[in-house]
Amino acid sequence: MSVPPRRVREQAYADWLTERLAHYLGRPVEEAVSFAEHGLDSVAALSLYGDIEEKYGPLIDPTDVWAYPTVRALARYLALRDPRPGGDGRVRAAFVFTGQGSQHPGMTAGLYLHSTGYRAHLDEAADALLPYTGLSVVDLILSGDARIHQTAFTQPALFAVEYALARTLEESGVCPVAVLGHGIGEFAAATVAGALTLESAAQMVALRGAFMQYLPSGGGMTATCAPAYEAAELLSGEPGVSIGAVNAARATVLSGEIAALERVQEKLAARGIAATPLNVTHAFHSPLMAPVLPRFEQVARRLPGGAPRVPFYSTVRGGYTGEPLYAPYWSLQITSTVRFADAARQLLAQQTPTHVVEIGPKAVLTPFVRRMGGSRGPVCLSMCRGPESNAVDLAGVLSELDAGPLSASLAEG
Repeated sequence: MSVPPRRVREQAYADWLTERLAHYLGRPVEEAVSFAEHGLDSVAALSLYGDIEEKYGPLIDPTDVWAYPTVRALARYLALRDPRPGGDGRVRAAFVFTGQGSQHPGMTAGLYLHSTGYRAHLDEAADALLPYTGLSVVDLILSGDARIHQTAFTQPALFAVEYALARTLEESGVCPVAVLGHGIGEFAAATVAGALTLESAAQMVALRGAFMQYLPSGGGMTATCAPAYEAAELLSGEPGVSIGAVNAARATVLSGEIAALERVQEKLAARGIAATPLNVTHAFHSPLMAPVLPRFEQVARRLPGGAPRVPFYSTVRGGYTGEPLYAPYWSLQITSTVRFADAARQLLAQQTPTHVVEIGPKAVLTPFVRRMGGSRGPVCLSMCRGPESNAVDLAGVLSELDAGPLSASLAEG
């Protein structure tokens, strides 16, 4: 028997869930209304989980009934977890969006010059950003301008590149089963997931970068090989330093005041733990970003947001979230630890992707994901390997993903 399309399977799951829930509740159930609103209690939820396992096998965990709290959301998740898509060789790609620090002069210039599809999407993002940046990020990229490393330009340029890369993949037939963004990469992830419009994301990203650019200096970040628990122990006497990001089991980034970071680095060295100061101008993802919040919140509150339509793995929450991504989320994101390791592990466990594609100007996150997945984990691909990446590299990625045709998006000559 041929495997039905995923949307057909989703509807089949939705019909079955609707019938089971109506049985437990004694009344009709609407697909888009939350289980809590329908009055589903923990006992009934556990019984529903048992029914799912009995009929379909171990596709989900008991907590997933509440993590995907509507018939529609749970049906979509069951369809994504269904092992049948992998059985016929179909690709299930998760998109992981790189954060600040991956930028470089001329990033994706070769792709822009030789791929009409990528060019159109980057132009679209640049036009959305222009009223706020005052300078086209396309011109910034093509000229190899060193201002790409200034936060006011770094963040909008990275957003534009990542948005354009993801849309190019989608245009070629690669639609993500889930998205995850690191730092500024969360804005592109949320846009691709349908939680933000391009225009809203562009305004937030550009003003976010500008506000951060003009914070007082004196903050920095340090990458360490310390586990998060050991880093936290060393920070107990340094209130000026916090954990900025946890990227893997032994990849913790510290963020805070320069003098305090230097003292912590000495303590790390005494324990034989490597630490490297990062080339940044401010202590991102730390309380030192708090002065940005009042102005940023004033802007963000006026812009529309919504719930993601693609499973969204949050580095603020450290895992899946279906919450609407309104201003409070984006304000919290500015000062919160980037919990990339937690979110990535949950994505791999829950979505079981065949491929993870890093969306950004160079590979930063895929080495972490590859180690998390181990020998049985997904194939990890990077859209761009570095400054020389071009349409030929894109063709290789699309080939790995069984996508195309690429020829329609290549410029002549």
